Amino acid sequence: MSVFQCLLIRLCGICCFSMLACTFGYTQEKPGDLEKKAMEIHRAVLTIDSHTDTPLRLMQKGFNMAETHDSRKEYTKIDFPRMKQGGLDGAFFAVFVSQGLRNPEAYEKVRKRAELLFDTIDAVVGRNHNLAELALCPADAVRLKKENKRAVFIGVENGYAIGKDLSLISTYYLRGARYITLCHTKNNDICDSSTDSTENNGLSKFGYEVVQEMNHVGMMVDVSHISDKSLADILAYTKVPVIASHSCAKALCDNPRNLSDELLLAIAKNGGVIQMCILSDYVKTPLPNPARDSARAAVRKKFHDFDGLNDEEMKLARKEWNGVNELFPQKLANVSDVVDHIDHMVKVAGINHVGIGTDFDGGGGVEGCFDVSEMENITLELVKRGYSKNDIRKIWGGNLMRVMEKVDKVAQKYKLSCRCNG
Repeated sequence: MSVFQCLLIRLCGICCFSMLACTFGYTQEKPGDLEKKAMEIHRAVLTIDSHTDTPLRLMQKGFNMAETHDSRKEYTKIDFPRMKQGGLDGAFFAVFVSQGLRNPEAYEKVRKRAELLFDTIDAVVGRNHNLAELALCPADAVRLKKENKRAVFIGVENGYAIGKDLSLISTYYLRGARYITLCHTKNNDICDSSTDSTENNGLSKFGYEVVQEMNHVGMMVDVSHISDKSLADILAYTKVPVIASHSCAKALCDNPRNLSDELLLAIAKNGGVIQMCILSDYVKTPLPNPARDSARAAVRKKFHDFDGLNDEEMKLARKEWNGVNELFPQKLANVSDVVDHIDHMVKVAGINHVGIGTDFDGGGGVEGCFDVSEMENITLELVKRGYSKNDIRKIWGGNLMRVMEKVDKVAQKYKLSCRCNG
């Protein structure tokens, strides 16, 4: 065999390997080069987390958002220094209210609770103006990134916060809220929950009024937590794209909180976006652990499923819940599992309809992205799988910001505007 023939065979082998590498998503870049590339992309694009329950931590006496906390010891996943460390430009802080009774007294109580949470967010942001500001629209987030500050968006989790008063939708909008998650783990006056029995058979009559008013005001409709029928009703009625602020793919983890391929595709056709949640139980079906399950059930029963608790009761409940987690440590899903869901969502719904909503401080966290300081690891896994910078820009905030702008554009027809800070 001639030297020329040997070289030709070797060249063909290299070409074949290269084609196989492209076909199966492998990369020939060195690990160090991949990490550098991922970091450059992560720091360049606008990164927004669409759902965190951090205000529950802000309510704790002595908690300082300007200090770095230990997520393993203090059970907190977000503070401003760790947001900077993990390259997270902005996050939606949830004004969360647990589902309770449905009567005038309860509605007044929950309204005051929501106001207190808004006040708390305002106070924390005000005390840390050099580190963060309230963001009301995409332009605010872009400006704050340039100023090296964190953007704090607000969402309301559980439409129970409006009671039966539609005017509270515009009230919360004016206080900075840009979405309302229509329900939580139980049914309310608006719609049925994915984790409760059927009551309204989807969206209630009042629920249709709520969706219409949210469209008029410019408030994004968040469909996480709601039942499949509720979601179908909303998609058939809303005039604007919806968001699922923290949901996963049911095809990969059969949890009632997750979305079927049919619903993923329906949200995409609506123009909306599904924000991938990294709460481990929604990412990967947990291994059987009867002792852990029994202990968790006992804590839930003792604290009435965490509904209607005051601050001291919630503090005690959280302590006991974390105690169970320490006694029976859970094998968490990992970043690769998270990106498996993103891959699946992109395959079903398309790259323009997928984002990230961690549910940090509300149970979110996986191995490799246990708190906000490790957010770059998701980008690294995306880069390893061949996602481009533009793809990653869409996933890390571009798609969500597009929906915000579209919702506001429709609202402007009703003579409402974005009311940006900047």
